[in-house]
Amino acid sequence: MESALFIAMNRFRVAPGREADFEEVWRARDSHLEGVPGFREFQLLRGPSHEDHTLFASHSIWESREAFEAWTKSEAFRKAHAGAGDTKGMYLGPPQFEGFDVVL
Repeated sequence: MESALFIAMNRFRVAPGREADFEEVWRARDSHLEGVPGFREFQLLRGPSHEDHTLFASHSIWESREAFEAWTKSEAFRKAHAGAGDTKGMYLGPPQFEGFDVVL
C-alpha cells in the first residue's frame, strides 16, 4: 500500500500586539527543511484575532507520516527549533500539534 501524504500543523496563540514579531521570527529563521527527505511545502497561516490572542498555524506537507516523524528525530529538526525559547511573552501557552493523514 502506498503511503498517504501527511499534513503537520502547529497552532500558536500569539499575544495581542506581538503578531508582527511572530511573523518576523518565522520569516527570518532558517527552517532547515530544504533537502529533507519527504518534505513538500510549508506555509505560515494567520487566523482570526480574539480579545486575548491571534491564532496562527504552521502547515507543512510531507510525502508520508513516516517522513515527518523521521524529520522530528533529525539534526535538521534540532537546528530549526534551536531558538524556539527566545520568544518570551509572545505566546499564550505552548503550540498545539495536529497531524493529519490525507485520505482524499
